[in-house]
Amino acid sequence: MDVTLREYTREELAAQPVGAWTGLAYRLVVGAIREELAAEGLTQPHWWTLNHVAARPGGWDRAALVERLTPWDDRGTDFEAVFDELVARGWMTEDAGRMTLTGEGQAGRARARERTARVRERAHQGVDDADFATTVDVLRRMVANLGGEGDLPE
Repeated sequence: MDVTLREYTREELAAQPVGAWTGLAYRLVVGAIREELAAEGLTQPHWWTLNHVAARPGGWDRAALVERLTPWDDRGTDFEAVFDELVARGWMTEDAGRMTLTGEGQAGRARARERTARVRERAHQGVDDADFATTVDVLRRMVANLGGEGDLPE
């Protein structure tokens, strides 16, 4: 889908309320991601868990992963229930309290990654990598300026 946008001056763009635009972008991007994940029977917290556990097999226990994921959660997620569900599905195991994805979990994560990649592709149409990197850098600076964590997530 090719989208044509009206052109504005740098001054007009610089005067825009960042909260309004970031809020709208958040709702649309996250809404599209949540819709794609739901087709796999997943929520964003499932997705975050799968990615973190895949990145560090056996490196996370429940408490550490809850601490890591909670700042990103906007829905009061019961992460213990998320972990339990992934174990019950056979997607994740725990050995001595440490989480690892199973083959089924890796396959499910791969399907979910394809779905979220489609959202990223749609959202990034007409946005080059340099502009995207600048946008992320500006947003993380603003987050840090307002007392949040401005470092990139692991």
